[in-house]
Amino acid sequence: MVVVMGTYFNPEIETMERGELDALVEERIRYTVNYAYENSPFYSKWFRENNIKPSDIKSHEDLRELPIISGETVRKNQPPEKDRFEFKCAPWEEIYTIHETSGTSGRPKSFFLTWGDWQRYAEKYARSFVSQGFETGDRVVVCASYGMNVGANTMTLAAQKIGMTIIPEGKCTFPVRIMENYRPTGIVANVFKLLRLARRMKEQGIDPRESSIKRLVVGGESFAPESRAYVEELWGVDVYNTYGSTEGTMCGECHIKEGLHVPEDLVHLDVYDPNLRDFVDDGECGRIVLTTLLPVGERTGTLLLNYDTEDTTVVISRDTCRCGRTHMRIMNPEREAETFWISGHPFNRVDVEAAVFQRENMDYLTGEYEAFLYGDEDEGTVTMRVSLECEDPGNCAKEIIQENFIGAFFKYKRDLHDAYLEGTFEIIFNFVGPGELEFYKVKGRPKRMVDRR
Repeated sequence: MVVVMGTYFNPEIETMERGELDALVEERIRYTVNYAYENSPFYSKWFRENNIKPSDIKSHEDLRELPIISGETVRKNQPPEKDRFEFKCAPWEEIYTIHETSGTSGRPKSFFLTWGDWQRYAEKYARSFVSQGFETGDRVVVCASYGMNVGANTMTLAAQKIGMTIIPEGKCTFPVRIMENYRPTGIVANVFKLLRLARRMKEQGIDPRESSIKRLVVGGESFAPESRAYVEELWGVDVYNTYGSTEGTMCGECHIKEGLHVPEDLVHLDVYDPNLRDFVDDGECGRIVLTTLLPVGERTGTLLLNYDTEDTTVVISRDTCRCGRTHMRIMNPEREAETFWISGHPFNRVDVEAAVFQRENMDYLTGEYEAFLYGDEDEGTVTMRVSLECEDPGNCAKEIIQENFIGAFFKYKRDLHDAYLEGTFEIIFNFVGPGELEFYKVKGRPKRMVDRR
């Protein structure tokens, strides 16, 4: 078992001076690119077709010059389109597990992990856990699925390295007695699972603020600062953010909560603007482009170079964090698929969530919501219908909620507000009782923002 020292899981790496860290990253870039060329059927062909010599890729800047691939590239290079998995880059006898992405943005992509991959995945999550204050003896309920994705299993392996106990529920619909019998000190779930669990506990006479929980970890989907603040209020503890994927991203927010730390020695992360066909500077928003970095001598089952995750973020800083970690920090990523355009102006599903979770609204709302877009701006008005679940529809301050929503939603969207004032964009509200939203009738993960134009 790895010994956890102080507030770091791997202090030598996590606090490595920037110059040394950059040198380590470039060493691993060179090894990783060469490994891809020698072991990946896709990249062996890809380098030849693009007239690129692996030996020419020596630095961060050189890596940026390589073409960017997408999820669709992965799908086109696996069955049924191809006879074999072109991104698989280790023999079957070295493959420990097989995984698929959730498929929420298209047909699932296949990934293959060696035992070494699992150790690196667990290392990333263990760093996050420790940075958030978890330690030996903590008991954590994991509400993420133990299916073909990697998240829940990664947390479980990370916990073993730290000396934590995992309660592998997989869902947050577990009996409230779990909270009473095992007295967990943490829960990993998304915002809405934590809200629902808090409600069930209150219905059974248990105040979440008086429970054994010391901290909460959210992940699985982007969320608004306002919804995080409300969850913290309900539970009376800090809520920490994580961002991960089957592809291996896995970034975590430390106890300072000033951005998510990127494990730069294992993940090379850049931010790219597809419209400009170039990478953007730190502080500018763009899409996350990921490269899996291999330590020299290590092997992997699937390797991605310059992979477009289709998630967006901003690099906040590469300076040392107040927690002492030197690895870069990014903003909470948002899904590009959840960005919508009206009259040439964008907004994200998270913007809608932020408007819902205005504190005064939460005296009446459960936090559950869904929104739909209708109409055709070329022919008339685009309408966004926002449905809000009320604790008691008969005692819901609808006018106050609407006013708060509109003020928050348009606060930083002047151009979109102009469209609203001109009548080319309208918002209508629908207030419903518990359990009456549309997504309750649909199986699978709730889709809170739907474009029906």
